[in-house]
Amino acid sequence: MIESSALRKGVTFLHDGELFKVLDYSHSKPGRGLATIRVKTINLRTGANVEKTFSSSVKVEDVRLDYHTAQYLYNNGEEYFFMDTETFEQPGILASTLGDSVNYLKEEMEIKITYYEGETIDIELPLTVILEVVQAETAVRGDTATGVLKKVKLESGLEVSVPGFINVGDKLKIDTRDGSYISRE
Repeated sequence: MIESSALRKGVTFLHDGELFKVLDYSHSKPGRGLATIRVKTINLRTGANVEKTFSSSVKVEDVRLDYHTAQYLYNNGEEYFFMDTETFEQPGILASTLGDSVNYLKEEMEIKITYYEGETIDIELPLTVILEVVQAETAVRGDTATGVLKKVKLESGLEVSVPGFINVGDKLKIDTRDGSYISRE
């Protein structure tokens, strides 16, 4: 058990039989009384975002997570398959569990899979990925004073705003935390 005041961004805990990961954390201490801890969390089993408020005296159950390095293989539309690089097992993870992470997956990419009591609950992507542009709007020529951005579609289906000089076939470095363009490779 850990005190709710120990909850920080990235901490995973068990509360009311559900598994949550903290996305955002705030602590407020009024003049009198106990402090309150507000956390924005994601339910790792259902994918639902939930806000929770705890008194500083409340304790939640800490969980032990296992991490395995795996390589992305393929998907069949509903399920994404990975190969554990140590055991060569090929676990399948539902697209609903992966959420927006599917927009950054590329064949043979190495990721970390998070397990809780043998159940696959999350994946950790590298900070950046390199994806190829498959569709791009045409930029307006001469409109460079304002740093024109245009939308492009990448090989994974992700749409990103990029500078006007990016064309179809270019390889781009994308930040997996927020889906933003970093550079052309």
